[in-house]
Amino acid sequence: MPPKHSLSHRCILSVTASLMATRFSFPSGENEMVIMRPGNKYEYKFGFELPQGPLGTSFKGKYGCVDYWVKAFLDRPSQPTQETKKNFEVVDLVDVNTPDLMAPVSAKKEKKVSCMFIPDGRVSVSARIDRKGFCEGDEISIHADFENTCSRIVVPKAAIVARHTYLANGQTKVLTQKLSSVRGNHIISGTCASWRGKSLRVQKIRPSILGCNILRVEYSLLIYVSVPGSKKVILDLPLVIGSRSGLSSRTSSMASRTSSEMSWVDLNIPDTPEAPPCYMDVIPEDHRLESPTTPLLDDMDGSQ
Repeated sequence: MPPKHSLSHRCILSVTASLMATRFSFPSGENEMVIMRPGNKYEYKFGFELPQGPLGTSFKGKYGCVDYWVKAFLDRPSQPTQETKKNFEVVDLVDVNTPDLMAPVSAKKEKKVSCMFIPDGRVSVSARIDRKGFCEGDEISIHADFENTCSRIVVPKAAIVARHTYLANGQTKVLTQKLSSVRGNHIISGTCASWRGKSLRVQKIRPSILGCNILRVEYSLLIYVSVPGSKKVILDLPLVIGSRSGLSSRTSSMASRTSSEMSWVDLNIPDTPEAPPCYMDVIPEDHRLESPTTPLLDDMDGSQ
């Protein structure tokens, strides 16, 4: 019997764009000649300002990433071009104190339940949160009303959900994750229940990315009721997660404080470019953006 073979592959969507570039000419004297002596160090500094307009926040996910780096080239006659690059972090400011994001968000929904095509009452839910924009560490106060007139026992729940949408090369991939959740008490047939300020904390997550044409990171608060033998009744309240307070609109390990200064040693440059520094060494702890480690939202119930 011939052996069985399995084949799997992972498709990563990628787009590369140049934000800006500059060329440096060595200063020359009257004879237009620069002598660079072996064993000496020559340093040339380059400065950049990030372009105005929306820039996607640095991001690394399952199907792609948004990376920024400074790359420098050294043209050498009759020799291969030498190059080196350094990565840096970009965080775009997301201000959650705008009138639109400070306004309350509400919704309601009702579902008729049946058993073997025989009507079996209905389940309804209405919910409201005080605002749409939140930051890491904030508590979302949920006000909700649930009514159960069917013959089954139902369970109300709420969850913060992230949706990552990758757009590149004519392809689209969407990843959904449940980040945190709470649940209420069982609601028996013919009764109602209410949440008055039930709290759900915003964990350490990336800010929303809404202005990037290759990647979107969106968040929602799902308030739903699990009905045995039937589909869930789900309310989807959109959220916008803002930048951490005190963080400037464009920060990086290199660009904002050192103007992307770059230097190298001439003539003694190794054949292999120096490896980029370790992420943990160059990014301050309060600027790191950690990847969520929560499972996929295949089943919103989970263990909650």
